[in-house]
Amino acid sequence: MYRKTYLEVDCDKLKNNIKDIKSNYNNYQYYIGVVKANAYGHGNFVIESLIEGGINYLAVSSLEEAINLRKYNIEVPILVLEPVDVEYLEVCVKNNITVTISSLNYFKLACKKNFKRKLKYHIKIDSGMSRLGIRDREELNELFNLQQSEHASNNFFLEGIYTHFATSGVFDKYWDEQLFNFKEITKDIDLGKIPIIHMGRSQTLVNHEKISFCNGIRLGIIMYGIDLKMNLNYKGIKGVFRKFKNDYYIKKNNISLTTKTNNLNISPVIKLCSEVIEIRKIKHNNFVSYGALFIAKENVYIATIPIGYADGVPKSLKKVEIEGKLFDIVGEVCMDMLMVKVDNSVKIYDKVVLIGGDLLSIKSITRQTGLSSYSIFTGITTRVPRIYKKNNNRTEISYFS
Repeated sequence: MYRKTYLEVDCDKLKNNIKDIKSNYNNYQYYIGVVKANAYGHGNFVIESLIEGGINYLAVSSLEEAINLRKYNIEVPILVLEPVDVEYLEVCVKNNITVTISSLNYFKLACKKNFKRKLKYHIKIDSGMSRLGIRDREELNELFNLQQSEHASNNFFLEGIYTHFATSGVFDKYWDEQLFNFKEITKDIDLGKIPIIHMGRSQTLVNHEKISFCNGIRLGIIMYGIDLKMNLNYKGIKGVFRKFKNDYYIKKNNISLTTKTNNLNISPVIKLCSEVIEIRKIKHNNFVSYGALFIAKENVYIATIPIGYADGVPKSLKKVEIEGKLFDIVGEVCMDMLMVKVDNSVKIYDKVVLIGGDLLSIKSITRQTGLSSYSIFTGITTRVPRIYKKNNNRTEISYFS
């Protein structure tokens, strides 16, 4: 690492997150870890820790991501959530990669292929996201009939069926409609004969009772330490009125019971760090930054930090942490650098924390920037080296080439 800008990832804490999740929600057989987008920006090095924590299935976005994971000698099953071009289905068979069947037409095209071993697949049901999946019972029934043919049964193995909820189901009736839609679409199918049924994501896990016929749960943002507790303030007159409105809305719309709190003890595992490379004293009325956006109203110290939006720093970030104190970013976050108004206690080479420090939690960053934790995690680019802490060892991996 030539530039002291890096993402620190605590693998031990990540493993403990999984153990804590499974301890609190121990009634599933399959804990499917969603590790698309380079494990939500944490880097694929962490996947071993996820498996050690108890993840026994992985899910990715594309075949490219799945093949990349196999390079790490990962042997657990991998589900590709997007349809893979039928031209490359043999690659999936060769690498023990499970595919998503999202339409009858796709399955018909796939059935023209012959494989050396059976191709595992999960059927995607569109229960209301309107993005991918089978959305009517007749189409699903025809697919099942086709699966019974000699050719299909010799070449394919139906391992699972799933959907993806478009909403959280907390204070919205659409979640219940989506669950109803899934049941209606699969009405003629004996779900008990399908090995894996997974409908939920992180919010489904913590906000809803387990769906009785599901034995799998997909874990995404919650694995990486984002607690989905809802901070509902019902104090005072306004709080009482808010609770009355919420309770009335739930009763009026017959919304299913949800849980707003949980006993999880998880925490984010990343810290985005850099250092001060230069400090200069700017005189009163002098300018700083592109566009001369900052004007010194007095003599000030400006520290330059070698990290910018090309590294994944949100342009809306307002503050950084230096040696246990918060300082304001001034002017515009540049592609490779940013400037901070500091005091005379800051020195060159002082450590700077931009995301995940004691004073800059992920939640505080989301409030600062207006971005979701998903955007913050996946926005940290691969030109930033990852430093992995595991079992008292530190491993540096650079994804930049």
